[in-house]
Amino acid sequence: MAYSYKDIEKISSLKTWTDKQKLDELLWIDCNLYANLGIDSTKTEVSLVAATSKKIYKLIKKIDEPMGNLFLNALENK
Repeated sequence: MAYSYKDIEKISSLKTWTDKQKLDELLWIDCNLYANLGIDSTKTEVSLVAATSKKIYKLIKKIDEPMGNLFLNALENK
């Protein structure tokens, strides 16, 4: 099944997946969001991707706190 940004809450709460599987899927979704941005993307689209990334990184922080902190710090220092 292909997951999208709409499924991030569901992914983080899956009991049958390991933490690594959850992190991999969340990071794949995040990567896919940025890969689909282009030079023709509006400021609204870019802002929406950044906000979604922040949600993903907060979920990552719940799974792996040091990794989540690194991602959140990188997003803030952008």
